[in-house]
Amino acid sequence: MTISVKKLATAVSASIALMAAGQAAAEIQIGIAGPMTGPVAQYGDMQFSGARMAIEQINANGGVMGEKLVGVEYDDVCDPKQAVTVANSLVNDGVRFVVGHLCSSSTQPASDIYEDEGVLMITPASTNPEITERGYELVFRTIGLDSMQGPVAGNYIASQNPKRVAIVHDKQQYGEGIATAVRDTLQAKGVEIAMFEGITAGDKDFSSLITKLKQADVDYVYYGGYHPELGLILRQARQADLDAKFMGPEGVGNKDINTIAGEAAEGLLVTLPPSFDEKAENQELVKAFQAKGEDPSGPFVLTSYTAVQLIADGIKQAGSSDPYEVAKALHSGTFQTPIGTVQYDEKGDMKSFEFVVYEWHSDGSKTPVN
Repeated sequence: MTISVKKLATAVSASIALMAAGQAAAEIQIGIAGPMTGPVAQYGDMQFSGARMAIEQINANGGVMGEKLVGVEYDDVCDPKQAVTVANSLVNDGVRFVVGHLCSSSTQPASDIYEDEGVLMITPASTNPEITERGYELVFRTIGLDSMQGPVAGNYIASQNPKRVAIVHDKQQYGEGIATAVRDTLQAKGVEIAMFEGITAGDKDFSSLITKLKQADVDYVYYGGYHPELGLILRQARQADLDAKFMGPEGVGNKDINTIAGEAAEGLLVTLPPSFDEKAENQELVKAFQAKGEDPSGPFVLTSYTAVQLIADGIKQAGSSDPYEVAKALHSGTFQTPIGTVQYDEKGDMKSFEFVVYEWHSDGSKTPVN
């Protein structure tokens, strides 16, 4: 049997680390990497909440092959450069499994390091297809792709018979990627795209954009990006009497958008994963979150819980905590999780994942519309 230099080096370094660490042999470290600070830290809260709960419950049930899971948390601020720093820190700390990162623009450069260094990564939130198109062995997701989500949004907009649609994005990998998928779907349906334009993440004044939208006489606006910018766009559009329906991806489906947009958030359309917290089989888990005063309804809470569970189940199925063996187990197995049955294709993408169109309300609640 031929063993690659990379795999052999990984195995040797892991053995040395375990011998040096002593008690570390009784633990399996799982890095949780995402935004603890910064403009989208609210999504990081979901990620950390879900992962912590999974670690706690798995340990309460005996751990994994007699070993306890230990969460090691890192703040990447949803920034690509910081994500690279975090990834290198994880490797230096001897962590071999990662739940993260959250933002696609952070996940992609971090995953390059993990693949090179023999670290298995499961992102619970990054939807950009490019992340898994590189043929990496150790990269997985517990969420669907923009190539799944974009058509759901585009087909819904097309079904409403819009006159003219504007597509706006934040010029980042996630935002522009999902916006492009929506545009392509709409164009295939024969819907006129009046604008396809980028804004700069972090901007506060969108008056020139709104003027362009009014001049283009659009009745639908799709936004690819995150809630801080869209919240301001919604509020300023309302103030400017722009009469258009707005829609965005799961990156805007956060109750904090209500704080920013106020009443202008009413009627916003959002594509999100299904409400896993409403599934009958998840009610005991939901109660466990509620007992801690935590909200399990966020789109990345149970995808993060599932990421930890899959690492644990993969280790059990492989009979080993070697990341390459665990990856083989994940690729070949079928797993029952809080987000449903998980099976992986050769890229590390889930074979099926559903996105749902919701109407957002000014009190932070949502109603499915498809």
